[in-house]
Amino acid sequence: MNYYREQLEKTIKDLYGLDFEAELTPAPANIDADYSTNVALKLAKDLHKSPMAIAEELKSRLENVEISAPGFLNFTIPDESLVKELNKLDQDFSAHVSSGEFAGKTVICEFSDPNPFKVLHVGHLYTSIVGDSISRLFENAGAKVIRANFGGDVGLHVAKTMYVLRQKSLDELTIDDIARCYVEGTALYDEDESAHATITELNKEIYKINAEDLHDSDTAKLYWRGRELSYDYFNDFYAKIGVKFDKYYPESTVAALGLKTVKEQLEKGVYELSDGATIFNGEKFGLHTRVFINKEGVPTYEAKDVGLILTKWQDYHFDKSVVITGSEQLDYMKVVLKSIEQFEPDLVKKTSHLIHGLVKLPGNVKMSSRKGNFLKAVDVLDMIKDELKTEYNSEDEKVIMAATKYAFLKYKMGGDIIFDPKESVKMTGNSGPYLLYSAVRAKKILQKSTSSDKTETPATLEPAEKNLIKKILEYKSILEEATAEMAPHKVANYLYELAQDFSRFYENCQVNGCEREKERLKVVRVYLATMTHGLNILGINIPEEM
Repeated sequence: MNYYREQLEKTIKDLYGLDFEAELTPAPANIDADYSTNVALKLAKDLHKSPMAIAEELKSRLENVEISAPGFLNFTIPDESLVKELNKLDQDFSAHVSSGEFAGKTVICEFSDPNPFKVLHVGHLYTSIVGDSISRLFENAGAKVIRANFGGDVGLHVAKTMYVLRQKSLDELTIDDIARCYVEGTALYDEDESAHATITELNKEIYKINAEDLHDSDTAKLYWRGRELSYDYFNDFYAKIGVKFDKYYPESTVAALGLKTVKEQLEKGVYELSDGATIFNGEKFGLHTRVFINKEGVPTYEAKDVGLILTKWQDYHFDKSVVITGSEQLDYMKVVLKSIEQFEPDLVKKTSHLIHGLVKLPGNVKMSSRKGNFLKAVDVLDMIKDELKTEYNSEDEKVIMAATKYAFLKYKMGGDIIFDPKESVKMTGNSGPYLLYSAVRAKKILQKSTSSDKTETPATLEPAEKNLIKKILEYKSILEEATAEMAPHKVANYLYELAQDFSRFYENCQVNGCEREKERLKVVRVYLATMTHGLNILGINIPEEM
């Protein structure tokens, strides 16, 4: 397919002097062809010609192509051309799956972003999995990727937790204690005036403890112990799911720069004073207004995000910055980035803000960490583990991770998703274990090979064999699309379709012991390489057995 796309683009350049990216897609079922393209329709307006006339001109310079109304070019690829492309992949698979578009560039991906003094919930698990996969896409395209994690080690949530936590023994403190205390402290802050006032003062004390690195008081000892427990807990969980971070940015480390920058830009008119607070007037830009420094002179989340983007730039001088948050942060981030755009427009141009929806269980149950009825990240893994043991008497960690990660990655980012543990472990259907089973089946075919002394015969491909090769040859373009759009779901959905084509190939085309064993083993080998590479992009490893 790549050969025909390149020839089409060259022909457009030769005929019309245009640099044009041609897209070939699988031909519709009612068209007797392998691939179709609508380039003639796209060129019609600029060339002031009818699509059919352009299609005829292009056809005269191309091979193996027919035309259908209102101007589609339909390519039929000879078997020998498909085999030739497959041979290239078999000889050096890695050379054909990376565009190298980001070679020599630095990309910083910020995701997960849990707050110390709170536990990881299912949303953190989701962003960790998606963020890691997006990072892998950029790495495959040649980028140096820094995985960054931003979290609130100071702030009202810490004070709410510590207000209740002070009653606990420091030596016996656990992360579960911290989770329970946050829920209880939040309720007291909302319902008890005395607790509200005390928590407000405690919040100021915690800022001072952190800013001045104080360790002697009981409050300071509790704060540092709680923070240490939180980060140890985060690291242990990330290691369990196979996600690593190169840089942690606690809010306290960027707050000073954010505060300083907002004050400087206040004097230049970017920010304004309003009732003693420093704001950004978003209404001027069709957005809403937000406070960046409160009346007490304390930087808000907004100012800390200003400090964060500037700190990331100072640390890495990135070519691209990706920030992944929940959809509820969409309008918030628009205001923050619009304010930064007024004094650092290039940094905003380099920044992409991606959002995800809520993760819900079947039945649309709404969960909240404030109320304590939320789904913890570890709960998700336990649910998958229980389902896998019940259905297949298996506790294989690779299968658990495949079921979990694929259950999230198969969805397009942006909307809410329904996480169904039962569906996620099925060995049939659109699931991670199904993909693993398909890959393991390919491994077993290769292990049974006896073809080392056999010569290859001229290619005459069976329909299922041809369809599988065509699907394999789509992989590079899928990777390019997924990288450009930062959309891991495109890889996930492609792998599912690829596994389905392999299943049909397995059912209809004998491999081991047939006359064309050597040729078909090559198909299986490249299929397995494609599946292995694609699953790695999703952060999934293939087990030896299923």
